[in-house]
Amino acid sequence: MATHADALQPAPPGDWTLHGEQFRHSGPPENGWVQNFTSTVEALSEDRWRVWTSASVPNSHYKNIGFYEGRVGGKWRAVHAACSTGEPDRNAELAIGGMPGGCHPVQVVTLRLLDGRTRLYFWAHGKGVVRYIAADSLDETARRFHVVNALSPCLYHPADRAVSGEVASEAGLKRRSQQIASPVAGEKLATPELISNDATNVYQLPDGSFEMYSVALVQVEKDNPRYASQDNLKGYLRVIDRYTSPNGLVWGNRQRVITPDENDPIDQQFYYLSVTYTDEGRLGLLGNYRLDSQSIDIEACYSKDGITWDRPARSPLIPRSKPGNGVDTYLLHAPHNLVRRDGRWWLFYTGGNFSHNHKGSHGNPDRAIHAASCGSVWA
Repeated sequence: MATHADALQPAPPGDWTLHGEQFRHSGPPENGWVQNFTSTVEALSEDRWRVWTSASVPNSHYKNIGFYEGRVGGKWRAVHAACSTGEPDRNAELAIGGMPGGCHPVQVVTLRLLDGRTRLYFWAHGKGVVRYIAADSLDETARRFHVVNALSPCLYHPADRAVSGEVASEAGLKRRSQQIASPVAGEKLATPELISNDATNVYQLPDGSFEMYSVALVQVEKDNPRYASQDNLKGYLRVIDRYTSPNGLVWGNRQRVITPDENDPIDQQFYYLSVTYTDEGRLGLLGNYRLDSQSIDIEACYSKDGITWDRPARSPLIPRSKPGNGVDTYLLHAPHNLVRRDGRWWLFYTGGNFSHNHKGSHGNPDRAIHAASCGSVWA
């Protein structure tokens, strides 16, 4: 992978102040987990924050999006979205209408668009449905949204009902060649270019266009050293692709931007890429997934153009806690971006105490939102 001759060095781990755990899941349903994976963080007045989140309940189909509001080190109030297939609930503090029937949203990205609207992006999960869709605000309060592309999504997961075996094979996923597409009336069939695994971040650029970073799957065979028998996706390698769009709804120009190279361990994969735009260039938070340990760390990287990425550190930006000292012992998931406030950069991230394949944990499996900050993101 090419690197920039004048690439910046991200701030080292020692420059970051850890503010510890901020909150865990609260409110209904019981026994839920919270994460702010890919999700936006907003600075509010009086040192308050709004952290957009996803909630889920292990071993169930329940998923939902929402946000928590509060102060670092203080109390946090949870708001969960009211989702419906019809018009959004006017009485709810956060409501999404036009949802595909039986579907639940997760991994929300919140964008304040240049034209004044607010847009939500999220993965919708339901029977036969695993797709990335958008919902636009209906008023200035940005509390009522309506899905705008349920039948023509931004991206499709390979397991979505609109993905045929032929298209999956064209996308390089030949093990799914026998898959039969079963779209509903009016639904667009997936194209190979729009097949993604998960973990997606969308950004609007100053010229009004959009860029998106998502995880792609590369099929590898058993004789390949990177074949992963210990992973929940045996025989697939996770890499990072970039897309562009004029309107944030129709995507193309797919490019592979980050893959494991000769300087990476043989069990290296990449789980996500979130981006923060600075005057010096793009700071990336890269999901450094190691299959042998089934752990995920946040790795800092750098790009001038969003296409060529330099990875000078190749090591964790934020340390995981030792077992017994916190819930952030196995998995660290990055938000949509860092936020600059009062001369410091703030990072709210999700920590989990269980392995990615769920075969190991440090205590009762759980997730929590943590915070860290530093004066400069560059060394």
